[in-house]
Amino acid sequence: MLLLTGATGMVGTPLLRRLVAARVPVRCLVRDPKRLGPERVRVQIALGDLTDPPSFRNALRGVKTVVHLAGAIRDQSVGSIEELNGIATWRMVQAAERAGVEHFVYLSALGAGSHNRTRYLRAKALAEQAVTDSGLRHTVVAPSLVYAPGDYWATLIGRLALAPVVPLPGGSHSRSQPIWSEDVADCLMAIIRAPADPDVASARYELAGPDTLSSAEVAHTILRAAGRERAVVSVPTFIASRALRVAEALAKSRTPVTWDEAELLQVAMTSRHGTAQAEALGVVPQRMAAVLGTA
Repeated sequence: MLLLTGATGMVGTPLLRRLVAARVPVRCLVRDPKRLGPERVRVQIALGDLTDPPSFRNALRGVKTVVHLAGAIRDQSVGSIEELNGIATWRMVQAAERAGVEHFVYLSALGAGSHNRTRYLRAKALAEQAVTDSGLRHTVVAPSLVYAPGDYWATLIGRLALAPVVPLPGGSHSRSQPIWSEDVADCLMAIIRAPADPDVASARYELAGPDTLSSAEVAHTILRAAGRERAVVSVPTFIASRALRVAEALAKSRTPVTWDEAELLQVAMTSRHGTAQAEALGVVPQRMAAVLGTA
């Protein structure tokens, strides 16, 4: 039995589709089973979430592999970025050790580090440490910017494109190597299928797409895909930070973008390995422009 968290997310959705097609017995830890769509009748359901550690015990019963994708890039009413990424993963790891799990697969992020400027990537680093310090056989997967047609960032930039110019909060020069969520799911499937391989167990894979793009170039690619060519204007950090924090204070959880999310656009998410580690798993990542139909 495999336990999947984050099954309704950008990577979890295509991964669950692959697991079901491969007839892998799957249990999903979810708050709302309806969000699983048609797959909900093909998997076991464990009700719970990252803020409910007692639910981990039931979810992990009889589980040999955990694929932990769930996390958050903004504070939620139920917990902070640190709680929903770092602390929740630490608790999940502890519960997995007690349950006798044989392989723990964790989805981190390129750039995760204890001294990173962003809360999200610092929290991811704490989560990684909890995984690697455990007694579990583990694999850490650290992708660059993960995207999919119609995802959160595409929707946000599409809304901003209603204006004559698209403001890019906090700058536009940091670089990433965007990788399609479907390619990340393929990499995870390769890892799940080879748990006993010593080159897979206790390894860290940096997953990157074939193009190295600035934040502005990513925005332009998304705009072209939406048929909304616009100029992209960089908003200075101090202005973007203050404006977004005021918006958060006023709109609370309804704010379209938080400063913590916007600040991620200022952080480099590149790997010196390029696509090599994805290719080592048998996956050749596609170009962002090809996936979005702008090539």
